[in-house]
Amino acid sequence: MSEKAVKTTTYEFFGPVGALTLTIMLPLTVIGLYVMCGAGTCDIRIPTLPCWPDFWHPHAYSIFVLWFIFHALIYLSPLGKTVEGSKLRDGSRLKYKINGLYAYVISHIIFAVVYFYFKLPVSFVYDHYLAFAMASTVLSFALAVYLYAKSFAPGAVLALGGNSGNVLYDWFIGRELNPRLGLFDWKTFCEMRPGLIGWVIINYCMMVKQYEIHGVISNSMMLVCFFQFWYILDTFWFETAILTTMDIVHDGFGFMLAFGDLAWLPFTYSLQARYLVDHPTHLSWFACVLIFAFNMVGYLIFRLSNSQKDLFRRSPDHPSVRDLATLSTERGTKLIVSGWWGICRHPNYVGDLVMALAWSLPCGFSNVLPYFYVLYFAPLLIHRQFRDEHHCKEKYGTDWDKYCKIVKWRLIPGLY
Repeated sequence: MSEKAVKTTTYEFFGPVGALTLTIMLPLTVIGLYVMCGAGTCDIRIPTLPCWPDFWHPHAYSIFVLWFIFHALIYLSPLGKTVEGSKLRDGSRLKYKINGLYAYVISHIIFAVVYFYFKLPVSFVYDHYLAFAMASTVLSFALAVYLYAKSFAPGAVLALGGNSGNVLYDWFIGRELNPRLGLFDWKTFCEMRPGLIGWVIINYCMMVKQYEIHGVISNSMMLVCFFQFWYILDTFWFETAILTTMDIVHDGFGFMLAFGDLAWLPFTYSLQARYLVDHPTHLSWFACVLIFAFNMVGYLIFRLSNSQKDLFRRSPDHPSVRDLATLSTERGTKLIVSGWWGICRHPNYVGDLVMALAWSLPCGFSNVLPYFYVLYFAPLLIHRQFRDEHHCKEKYGTDWDKYCKIVKWRLIPGLY
């Protein structure tokens, strides 16, 4: 069998049954969070369900499509630089356009012009939040169908995990590894552009709506918006780091990632800001300082550990990483066993979890729903940690066992 079309022999997510369940449950969760935490109340018990007209507004669908096209045009523009990605399993290296920071800045400029100069009602996003979420869901389904059909084109490199022969499962996981339309890379574009930048723009719209209702922007809203603005800014500042992640190098691009990028991310991660529109929390300055410091601790763990790993991969002789203790492998590569990566196997995940909690703390403790992000994110990262280590075991064999004996803790030293 061709190296490009190796057959999938093991399932994730309990196979086709799990794929079907998640295909249904993920969109229902987005709808459920909207219904449970709306303008009138925020209660884990499901109140009155939305009417069918709430799922549709022509302007919401049009704006979402235009937003998608706008970012596609920036992605294909001469802005930025082109870099070479990691070596794929067929030995090839794809080239990627790196200009997300331009897209991020331009999006902020356009939002400022639209709101401050043209005085357009950006709170329309809050008023028709469900319609926007449904527009992204419809596009995710359509894109996944297109990507699955495209994966049968001659020469397509298939993902190891998405070529089982079961249509539903392969459509969900993603059959083709790096689907492209000419120079347009669907996976990196969707992972880094419309949903990720849309998340912070949605937050700004929630901030405007809070001001319209209450005549003031709460310090809790400012904290949430700043934390998430900074996190996304960091993502684009270090945009090339995504090219070494499992999503890009190993996973196929199907409904799971398409929906996660375009719908789940912007419309569940913005829950704290939407909650604060109708339930503004006014924190003491002492509480603000504590939460800010807590977030920065998480950010520093996340950024310093990621930067140490990335620098070691690119320039192992750099003065700041050349003295790190390492374990040589039979593959000819080295695994870091000191510094941040000697404390635990996934210090960047620890930083991510600390930040996730910091983003929810400004909402107070009167309701559990604003903590949905951290409650979902913790098991997600633990699952991802298991996937990472399974891949490393396959990649390094007995060398990985040696590594695990040296770096014993997965996430939290002394606990896990």
